[in-house]
Amino acid sequence: MSMYTAPTLTRRAFLASAAGTTAAMLPFSLALPATAGTREISLRAAQGGIRIVPPGETAAWLYNDTVPGPEIRLRQGDRLRVTVNNALAEETTIHWHGLRVPNAMDGVPHLTQAPIEAGGRFVYEFDAVDAGTFWYHPHQRSFEQVARGLYGPLIIEEREPVRVDRDVTWMLGDWRLTKSGELSKDFGNRHDIHHSGRVGNTVTINGRVPDGFAVRKGERIRLRLINAANARIFSLDFAGHEPIVIALDGQPVTPHAPEKGLIVLGPAMRVDLIIDMTGNAGSRSSVMDRFYEGLEYRLVELVYDGTPLRERAPDWPLALPANPLLEPDLKAASRNEVVFTGGMMGEMVAQDMGESMGPGTQGDRNSMMGGMMRMMHSNTAWFINGVAADEASHDMAPMLTLEKGKSHVIAMTNATAWHHPIHLHGHSFRVGSRNGQPTHNREWQDTVLISPREKVEIAFVADNPGDWMFHCHVLEHQAGGMMAVFRVA
Repeated sequence: MSMYTAPTLTRRAFLASAAGTTAAMLPFSLALPATAGTREISLRAAQGGIRIVPPGETAAWLYNDTVPGPEIRLRQGDRLRVTVNNALAEETTIHWHGLRVPNAMDGVPHLTQAPIEAGGRFVYEFDAVDAGTFWYHPHQRSFEQVARGLYGPLIIEEREPVRVDRDVTWMLGDWRLTKSGELSKDFGNRHDIHHSGRVGNTVTINGRVPDGFAVRKGERIRLRLINAANARIFSLDFAGHEPIVIALDGQPVTPHAPEKGLIVLGPAMRVDLIIDMTGNAGSRSSVMDRFYEGLEYRLVELVYDGTPLRERAPDWPLALPANPLLEPDLKAASRNEVVFTGGMMGEMVAQDMGESMGPGTQGDRNSMMGGMMRMMHSNTAWFINGVAADEASHDMAPMLTLEKGKSHVIAMTNATAWHHPIHLHGHSFRVGSRNGQPTHNREWQDTVLISPREKVEIAFVADNPGDWMFHCHVLEHQAGGMMAVFRVA
């Protein structure tokens, strides 16, 4: 195992090298866990209601009567035991997104466990191997169960965390609400499946639309961002501030300023930021989401208290200690090609890129248009290497068998007209290149956002045996066939 620890880097040193009304507090501030050992948690999935927009409640599905579910915090090396009670009228599971858990604990129905039946219970138990920002959600009919509110944060604290004044989690979600404030019931409809997925019309932080987030001048905050939306991609602009990225998908990364100052989060992705509050006492500063051109909006306002905490930001180290991930050997790695095709306009893109949409779909423009019309009348819309999976069963033959303990490269081509956040269960991987160009930070991730027509290469050591899901985390794309199984044996 890698025992490398990243060197410390202060904000001042980083910036030098790179040069060459009171708002209600959002929940999920730091709460220290119990002493090291086994942390026992009970989660109950049930119907309920939450206040998203006035005047009344919106019917939702909740863990322990809240959306998001309770924040689970423990320290790296602790053991977590979670008893899940299913009070829903249908089956469910819990997947521990980004955690390198034993295969039997991964929460994929029919693949790693039998689904938890209505009225049933299941106990998940595993060690917290990696420190970082993770989350939990169902993998059973996830396009509906997540959209109804079943998700929550899971924070594993480093043994030696970076020093900050506050450690805060923002779980970003969105909701498709009707004019009366009810949740729209058009889950998994064909339009969403064939296009960008279920993008809602109401965005929340920790389950509510916030007026503001109270801060103080001179304060240093570790902000953990989690995108729990089915399909929405965020591109956050902390105008007037200089956020520094210290972790991606829970894994430490060389501290750096984000490209163009924007924090981009595809569905299921997480980013840990250090943000120094440099505004003037009594001022306000908007955090904007700028991903969708022409649809920019204010996510929340940073509202400065009238009394500064300190006059200038502290100069504390920024870098996190590395997690125990094995470094892939690129020279000895197997090479595996994966091509994503499908969706609206997919045949045109695939043909332009010289890729096949799947069995019987290549041909002239007439046959291409005919294929598009056939797909629009079917819930099967997406393919990985020409194969569309059955989301209902999760029971499928492995697409790739990867030798345990060996290094593997997955070269992925997005031959579609849509973005895809691609998630691999049970492992983290190095993102090595995009369109043939090496990445700046060779970041470890478990979910990588791939743009239309983009080619991305990832590499990892297959050190966790079992059958693992590999899928798009736009949950409607997964439901439309964009998932597969990788076997590590």
